[in-house]
Amino acid sequence: MLNEKLQQRGLRTLNRIDGEQGKAVMRTLEDIAPDLGKYIIGFAFGEIYNRPHLDLQQRELITLAVLAAQGGCEKQLGVHIHAALNVGLSREQIVETFIHCTCYLGFPKVLNAIFIAKEIFNDLCEN
Repeated sequence: MLNEKLQQRGLRTLNRIDGEQGKAVMRTLEDIAPDLGKYIIGFAFGEIYNRPHLDLQQRELITLAVLAAQGGCEKQLGVHIHAALNVGLSREQIVETFIHCTCYLGFPKVLNAIFIAKEIFNDLCEN
């Protein structure tokens, strides 16, 4: 059974971080794996994102670096670039995070992340 308090706290955190992007991701899971959405909300956003010692900006920088490192996570990277902007990180901080990763990840993964960021930034300028 999923803890209702964690679900509520997770939804509040998800809305604060991702806004409409997070809600859109959860909606895409409703018709195929609604429990997966609940686990994401309860565990990731209800528990992990609410742990002490790191603020939301720090958590999003870590998330961007990890998603870039994994590769193949472009959709999630896009969601978290939006999230990073939502919690107050600048475009320059996001780009610098990826540039810093070059030493550890290599150019191909960093280029992929930069191009996703460019798409997000361009979309935001158009809207």
